[in-house]
Amino acid sequence: MLGIVFTGGQGPEREEVEEYLKRAQLIVAADSGILLAERMGVEPQIILGDMDSIPDQRILEKHKNAEIRVYPTEKDDTDTELALKCLREKGCTESILIGGGGGRLDHLLGIVSLFYRPDPPSRWFTHGEEVIYISKVLEVRGLKGKTVTFMPVSQEECRMRTEGLRWPLDSLCWKPGDIGISNIALSDKIRVTMLKGKLIMIIPKKERL
Repeated sequence: MLGIVFTGGQGPEREEVEEYLKRAQLIVAADSGILLAERMGVEPQIILGDMDSIPDQRILEKHKNAEIRVYPTEKDDTDTELALKCLREKGCTESILIGGGGGRLDHLLGIVSLFYRPDPPSRWFTHGEEVIYISKVLEVRGLKGKTVTFMPVSQEECRMRTEGLRWPLDSLCWKPGDIGISNIALSDKIRVTMLKGKLIMIIPKKERL
């Protein structure tokens, strides 16, 4: 069961996530994530958060069929964390995160920290990047010539086998704090097989200087 969380910040164009929107069985907007959902023409079933980032509370009145959950501002979980917990409580076994680009660095790092925890998002789409969680085997097509970065997201060491990269990762043993920045996809298909630990792969949409 696939669930999607829209969170505050900059997100992708709808066509970039259309396949996931079609498959999603539950869509949750976390606080100002409702603005991104509206931009994409998506109606979430649940809108939740402390609502401190919504510029006008009357926005919520437009979503008469959505369940509204308002939380206090002083709470232990971020609105994004609450939304992901909501997906799990509703039975979702896979989650996609949309939004979260730009904005405050602490919020950005807070989302990155989610990949270190149990039940992380399987993918995260911002306005400028796609992030993919790798715990077993990942095959991605259509990346030939593109830059990709890998980062371990587990407390144990990471060992992996890779295919299709200019600089294979096969001989490496990564610990927390290591990172492989700006590798290059040499073929249409990239394959990463985890032998131990977990990674995220970051795919920039545009090459930057």
